[in-house]
Amino acid sequence: MNPVLKRTLTGISIGLGVIAAALLAPPAAIVPVIALLAFLAVVEFGVLLRRKRPRWTVGTALGFLLGAALIAGGLGMLALVSTRYGEATCGGLRLGNVMLLYVIAVVKFSDVGGFAFGLTSAKLMKGGNHKMCPTISPGKSWEGMCGSIFASCLVSCCFRGVTGFGVVKSLACGVTAALVGTAGDLVESKFKRWVGVKDSSTMKITNGMGGILDMVDSLLFAPAALYVLMGLSF
Repeated sequence: MNPVLKRTLTGISIGLGVIAAALLAPPAAIVPVIALLAFLAVVEFGVLLRRKRPRWTVGTALGFLLGAALIAGGLGMLALVSTRYGEATCGGLRLGNVMLLYVIAVVKFSDVGGFAFGLTSAKLMKGGNHKMCPTISPGKSWEGMCGSIFASCLVSCCFRGVTGFGVVKSLACGVTAALVGTAGDLVESKFKRWVGVKDSSTMKITNGMGGILDMVDSLLFAPAALYVLMGLSF
């Protein structure tokens, strides 16, 4: 199967699963599911770290603990988003679940927008697009960054009926999700460059989508930034 098609179909399948889980999961299941995802990401991080540093020193152990704390803390903020909005309902669904989906969607659609704009601009522009940081992530471009911001802002505004945010706050959340999400992506890309792998897949759980870390990298910092921003009044 064509790699792009394979990645697209896998992404759609995973996306539909995430939507269903975010909207329908009972409150008691949200924390355990997020904890399981964080655990798998930490395991993958540890496996990759061992590939680079087979013999664990004090420095390696500290690096692992720091990375594990970053992964667990970043993903753990998703649970706080769900908790903040309590048991209020929206269209028959628990508002906490809907806002959890909002945060995930506004971040992950920035990935989709960046991929689509970057791929298209690379084909249409003479000489290719303008690379953002080729030594860390060759696929990242400034054109793709514009696509990330556009997609995040569009999704954020589409959720206005649920979030109750004004246009300015919705756009601010969209821009923040794109910028901070990209920062998380670049941090993970830098780690992969250091380890010497193209993607983080070590457990073969995903199909054509890289590894668990590749799937959650944009969620390392963005949920915390959005949690703060969503709590501000403007």
